[in-house]
Amino acid sequence: MSVHIITKVLPDTFPAWKDETLRPTLLRAVIGGLTALALIPVGVVTGAAPAAAVTNQFRGMNWAVLGDNFSTGPLVVQGLSQSDSNATVRAKANALYDDMAAIGVNTVRLPINTHTVGTTWWNAYRGAIDAATARGFKVILAYWEDGAASGGRITNIAAWNTMWSNVTYLYGANTNVYFEPMNEPHGYTSAEWRTVAANWMSYHYSAVPSRTLIGGTGYSQDLRDICNDSRFNGTLLSFHHYAFFYGAMTYDAFRTHVQTRLGNCASRAVVTEYGAPMSTGLNYADAGSTDNFVRHIRAVTQVMRDNQMGGVYWPALGGKPTGTSGFDHYSMFAFSGSGTDLNLAVRNPSGRDRIRYGWGL
Repeated sequence: MSVHIITKVLPDTFPAWKDETLRPTLLRAVIGGLTALALIPVGVVTGAAPAAAVTNQFRGMNWAVLGDNFSTGPLVVQGLSQSDSNATVRAKANALYDDMAAIGVNTVRLPINTHTVGTTWWNAYRGAIDAATARGFKVILAYWEDGAASGGRITNIAAWNTMWSNVTYLYGANTNVYFEPMNEPHGYTSAEWRTVAANWMSYHYSAVPSRTLIGGTGYSQDLRDICNDSRFNGTLLSFHHYAFFYGAMTYDAFRTHVQTRLGNCASRAVVTEYGAPMSTGLNYADAGSTDNFVRHIRAVTQVMRDNQMGGVYWPALGGKPTGTSGFDHYSMFAFSGSGTDLNLAVRNPSGRDRIRYGWGL
């Protein structure tokens, strides 16, 4: 590692580097440490692993705000209250994670924004992250633009980078935490988004590529340009697919459509959003169904299983309420309880089973 590289890495790793009087001491210490490491047999040293050959280690659910994750305020996901302490958030999260784990979940995708990270609420909200990692769950932290009016673009690049510096400083060394620089970057052209994402990776050294998920172009719905860009060779990729993105299709057409948009990178892709109504009595076990949602979910999960891909269903709870129901009819679980005694009940057993099938279970 050259001195040039070391001096680029140190600011993100050692805040003391900002004090110029301490730089010579820090630099000598780091170079000395690297010299010692060079004497250790190569087989003993382990670094950041490359992106996995398959991604079905991610069996996940999105935990969302009831209403919308696109917000100009702090993100308070369903079941939590902004008045909760860190300990209360942890207790609530563990109650919900118990019920998620009962169907095979081992991953949760949580939203962040610049109005959440670094605030008093962030100190409490971190309980949801820490409760997950403490039980061995993987956590995907994804940035939602600060308000839907932003049109699929980052609202404030400086604030965004400050937010991510805070997050990666806290969780860069936690191997259960994964970073998704932006959810659905649809306001950018392909070339613009790839430049934004590549710059993010250069800036945030604590986010190792193998624990970074770069969203596809558009609404994270096409991975081909990202897949073919060598700047992202070591990363995982975030892919979204919903029936409402497109017109009605046959089951076979949906399968082809999904596989095509994965490009040659299914082995590095995680379907971080896919979903369909779970409260309307649809039978996701019916291979002959003419319902477009059934065909869609069956097709997406088949592609996942065929490619040994992971998936993070949208949502476990939270999301946009459908009509006057008070809940998102895509939500996998019905939420109940009060205080820290919270419970989740599966809305549609056939939907649950098909999601599990996609995970490889």
